[in-house]
Amino acid sequence: MAFGTNRTELTAWKEAVRAGELAFLTHYWLDDRFPDCKTVTKVGCANLDRLIEWGEAYGLKPEWIDYKKDYPHFDLFGKIEVDALMDAGFEDRVERFNLMKKHEG
Repeated sequence: MAFGTNRTELTAWKEAVRAGELAFLTHYWLDDRFPDCKTVTKVGCANLDRLIEWGEAYGLKPEWIDYKKDYPHFDLFGKIEVDALMDAGFEDRVERFNLMKKHEG
């Protein structure tokens, strides 16, 4: 289940992904497979070479890409999620979703 985002943010993410830009979408998320994770950041880009290259900088493997039709993306959790958001200038999202407390140090 996803919540904590709105249609405007989702639409902007989809448009940016389809345009071949690296796009970030963060939302609250509950999944029994990942009980310690309360958020996920989807980093998407329709330009797969660009997405793969970006992911390599964080140790992400191409086989971890979720190849959703028109919206290929990595799902980021934990420290990598925080690091990627901070590196991309999304400190506001780290604060909004209270991510720093859990991943300090």
